[in-house]
Amino acid sequence: MSEITLTAKTDRETGTRATRRLRREGLIPAVVYGHGMDPVAIAVNGPDLRVALNGEAGLNQLIELNADGKSYLVLAKVLQRHPVRGTLQHVDFQITSRDETVTVEVPITVVGDAVEVRHAGGAVDQQVYTISVSARPGNIPTNIDVDISHLQPGDIFRVADLVLPDGVVAAGEPETAVAIAHGARAAEAEGGEGAEAAESAEA
Repeated sequence: MSEITLTAKTDRETGTRATRRLRREGLIPAVVYGHGMDPVAIAVNGPDLRVALNGEAGLNQLIELNADGKSYLVLAKVLQRHPVRGTLQHVDFQITSRDETVTVEVPITVVGDAVEVRHAGGAVDQQVYTISVSARPGNIPTNIDVDISHLQPGDIFRVADLVLPDGVVAAGEPETAVAIAHGARAAEAEGGEGAEAAESAEA
């Protein structure tokens, strides 16, 4: 994974009024920490940061922060957003290196057609949508595909069944269900329970 370069200011003032002024100027307050370094208050260009974090890698995008002659390789670990508008308010950047192992959340994407399940009148229910993995920053996948083509009614696809890229290890419980292939009766039972709940609510 290639990194995106952002320029940061390290001379920002702290406090509510100063923070509001930064945001009006299109800057996002942030802090850089890690590797034994005292946290450093910085500010980064808001539009540039949004472009960096809205790419294919999402929050797992490697970022090279250039701040007053110093360079930091970082990951965005914590994002704070406005509770109503959802706008980005603050970012915590954690310093990393290409040689260390980090644990991050990666999206899970279900692919393929579970033909046998569909022909039996059933359906595949995805249970989890992200998974924690451990990897070096350069090996972090943008997403993990789960191929459900081979599933039969009653099958359970678990974390242990995931096909992961080299250098990537699942940090979750191996027996956790990722997707469950329900048979027709289970699907009908779930539909019936939903209908009964709706009728009760109307009553």
